[in-house]
Amino acid sequence: MTKDYDRGVEFRREVSTDLRFVVLALSLISVFFAFEIAAAILGHSLVLFADAGHMLTDVAALALSAWALRLAAKPPGGRWTFGLKRAEILAASVNGISLVAMALLIGVGATERLIRPQHVTGSLVVLVAGVGVIVDAAATLVLGKSNRESLNLRAALAHLLTDLYAFAATATSGLVVIFAHWERADSVAALLVAALMLWTAWRLLREAGRILLQAAPDDLDLLEVRRHLLLVRHVIDVHDLHAWTLTSGFVTLSAHVTVEDLCFESGHAPRVLDMLQACLHRDFGIPHATIQLELPSHVSHEDDIHP
Repeated sequence: MTKDYDRGVEFRREVSTDLRFVVLALSLISVFFAFEIAAAILGHSLVLFADAGHMLTDVAALALSAWALRLAAKPPGGRWTFGLKRAEILAASVNGISLVAMALLIGVGATERLIRPQHVTGSLVVLVAGVGVIVDAAATLVLGKSNRESLNLRAALAHLLTDLYAFAATATSGLVVIFAHWERADSVAALLVAALMLWTAWRLLREAGRILLQAAPDDLDLLEVRRHLLLVRHVIDVHDLHAWTLTSGFVTLSAHVTVEDLCFESGHAPRVLDMLQACLHRDFGIPHATIQLELPSHVSHEDDIHP
């Protein structure tokens, strides 16, 4: 009980620190977002609108990250027996979906501009992109100090890192407009921004989907886990073995373990359970596991299929 309490206190302390980083990054990006919208309107630039759209998703991503962090810090209770730690996965999923929607809107607008190009103020585009690089780099450095294991925070950081590439494309398009007078460069850059957003969204949604669908972690071989557990003394069989990620960095496992009859007759079963838990923690870094010890005869009470 004391260990769980201490772990909860430490987790909430880490969340509080991460929350400060997120709020600071959110403030920087929000100010620049307002600035870029004004510049896009004045300069009639689609690529600036595209960047502003991406910045809007950054604002939303950071706001969602802050919200998810606050929920994750709440202790388990009532119907929420695991707490609300998985809120961060939902936030990452929403961020991924918003990126897809924004990329599609930008793609449609850029395609129309390729067919019917409009005048773009290249110097303004370059100026805004330069300021964007500075602001985005500052926000990225701030958020980079947060917990990198959190999918929620990695999703927000991915938004910011993608912006750095987007601003580079924006500045390049502005220079092309200034020196080559090719107005379509604005639309080409916007399409590149949209492609980057789709790639980022795919990575976020793929990882969030695996967690929400309770897939086993990529770096955990269940056959190897079963082999290690079978090496524990008095263990006869391991079945109904499941592992999933509750939230970023929190892997949990459950298993049915058949042990020799004498473990129950001699009262040795608790010791076997301790050894199984120690094996999982030592060899696979899994501190939380639910293990059901069974007699060999118990198999007749279960289903025929034991994954």
